[in-house]
Amino acid sequence: MHSAVRFDSGSDAILSQGLSLGPLEIEVMEKMWRFGPSNVRDVVGRLERALAYTTVMTTLDRLFKKGLLNREMTDRAFVYTAKVSKEEFDRRRAGDIMAGFLAGPEESRHLLLSCLVDAVGKHDAMLLDELEKKIQRKREELSKDSK
Repeated sequence: MHSAVRFDSGSDAILSQGLSLGPLEIEVMEKMWRFGPSNVRDVVGRLERALAYTTVMTTLDRLFKKGLLNREMTDRAFVYTAKVSKEEFDRRRAGDIMAGFLAGPEESRHLLLSCLVDAVGKHDAMLLDELEKKIQRKREELSKDSK
């Protein structure tokens, strides 16, 4: 799945760029989150499919340049670590998807809300209750801000 992810953390200027991650980049990030600090050889061994060392090296370098990974030279190889947690990445990605729908025409906004309520309702009634509570808290917050 190709998706644009924007990172807006003030301390990381590179993260404010709109980022598109390809399937291999997402797969590599999944491995980084699951296994922690890794060098290229570690990641090559953990991938589901056989890929050339240089392909994985290039992918890790691109993720580093996009601001998603840190790297440190250890012996003669870089050791990479995730700069952004999976939860933060998913939250920002979901926020970008929502913002995209909300920025669109009114029909898109209604479609988004309808699909969200349907999906939450099919998944879990308690989650639907939680959504209702979040909506109520947000209304209260907005009401206080407007006074």
